[in-house]
Amino acid sequence: MNAVTLKAPLAMTVALAAFHAVDPALAQDASLEERLAALEARVAAAERRAEQAEQRAIRAENQIAQRQAQTSAESEKQMAQRQAPARRTTEEEEPVSAPESALEEPTDERLAKAVRHAEGKEGFSYEAYARSGLLIGEDGKSVPGGPYLSPAGPLGGAVGRLGNEPDTYVEAIFNYRQRFDNGARSLYSIMLADSVTTSNDWTAEESNLNLRQAYVELSELPSFTGPFENASIWAGKRFDRDNFDIHWLDSDFIFLAGTGGGIYDVQLADRWKANFSLFGRSYSDFDIVTNETAIDGDTDNLTLTANNYVGNWQWMISGLSAADNDDRFNDVRTDSRQVVTTDPDTGDMVVTEETTVTNRGEKGADDGFHTMLVYHGDTFFGLGEGTFKGAILHGQGLGAEVKNIGADGNLTDDAKATRIAVYGTTYLAPGWRVAPMILAETSSDRYVDGDDYQWATVNFRLANELTENFEMQYEASYQYMDLDPKDYRERSSVSGGYSKLTVAPTFKPLVDGFWARPEVRVFASYSDWDDELNAYSDEDSFGTEGFTGGQWSFGTQMEIWF
Repeated sequence: MNAVTLKAPLAMTVALAAFHAVDPALAQDASLEERLAALEARVAAAERRAEQAEQRAIRAENQIAQRQAQTSAESEKQMAQRQAPARRTTEEEEPVSAPESALEEPTDERLAKAVRHAEGKEGFSYEAYARSGLLIGEDGKSVPGGPYLSPAGPLGGAVGRLGNEPDTYVEAIFNYRQRFDNGARSLYSIMLADSVTTSNDWTAEESNLNLRQAYVELSELPSFTGPFENASIWAGKRFDRDNFDIHWLDSDFIFLAGTGGGIYDVQLADRWKANFSLFGRSYSDFDIVTNETAIDGDTDNLTLTANNYVGNWQWMISGLSAADNDDRFNDVRTDSRQVVTTDPDTGDMVVTEETTVTNRGEKGADDGFHTMLVYHGDTFFGLGEGTFKGAILHGQGLGAEVKNIGADGNLTDDAKATRIAVYGTTYLAPGWRVAPMILAETSSDRYVDGDDYQWATVNFRLANELTENFEMQYEASYQYMDLDPKDYRERSSVSGGYSKLTVAPTFKPLVDGFWARPEVRVFASYSDWDDELNAYSDEDSFGTEGFTGGQWSFGTQMEIWF
């Protein structure tokens, strides 16, 4: 109630009531002036009483506000006491119990906390990705598969994955989120992952179980102001938050990962945000050849990255450094042979093994440069509803591995690579959705002076949504490659094409666009490639027994994420 606005009406009401209560005889005898004076006195007295009532109302309101503030403070204190670890007490020091009413958390706060937990904003949450399938050839035997099975695969040349994956791969992500009294938030996250190609149920001997992520991220820190007001900081082992991929090829546009630290969402201008990070990766142990003797060595790559976002554009720039990586050769071959001699004292024949270590490659790079420019479109290439992404990537030295930044320690100082990646998603008509994509790269001097690698993949995924639980998926994939490794690791120069067609009837709980999962599929695929590609390397699948081209494969697969 606003006492000030009611003050004058209240005074007038009291004065009028008092005026009408005057004795009639007195009113007749008194002069007009006396009656006016009496009225003025009563009005003044009424105003004083109204002002006193206003003051009492203000004091009452203040007392209520103070009591509410005190109650809120006591509730927060009790909440903090419940969250803190219980302290042990001795026999001489008995714990003091707070009144039950003081321990009761307000209902609205309990409800809000329950909602935050249910939405995964606080407490524990779980995320997952998994796929598992059976890939069988026309002879009833397992056949090789995977998006990277072609000779261009080790260079990042992926082909369509539908009806082409023989593995079981699982990611399990466990998160714990906290919100503190000052408004700050924290996230602790770990990821476990495993991958096997066997169809057996017990795979412990073949398991690749490992911890892929373990990090802490802090956000909404009250002391962060200015450009850092909405920034978050992190440290540990993780995938970069803003990695993104072409799902239908199982190929990232960019994959930045390792162990390090960084800061996200620094607001440098109205439309300009930036992330800064330092990632470390350890290259596998390698042989250093000194005086024809192999000894072990290791090195670490450090990648310093600035990732900038302005509107729909993203510009990423990275510098790489790997101390001592230039101390070793990227193609060391070890040959062993038996040597037979005669012991001069006994005349006995002695067989020994002689090892020869030969450097056949070049020294690795100790630094590098990488950059990427991306446009994140919110339409289908401006032609209609949908999405698209387009990127160009370039790297030199250690940065010539343009997707998995810092992951290839065999690159030379002169290595250079340029890649383009484009894909889009849209509906052609009700119930018909399509996702075309192109991925291509040219690189040279990667591992040997004068080597040259060219490859390009075109992939087309089509789906026809027939019912709310069933759709037909189709995929056509073609890859052309021209690879000249200059005998690096005894690989041969080849050129030619690979093609694949897949039909996959697919069942879902709810057919709802490109990203609805889980899915259960059955499929039939036909793949073929030029004979010349079978001679590229003894390390890949092409050219192995029963896998030389013109292949039918059949199978079933599930895929899920949440």
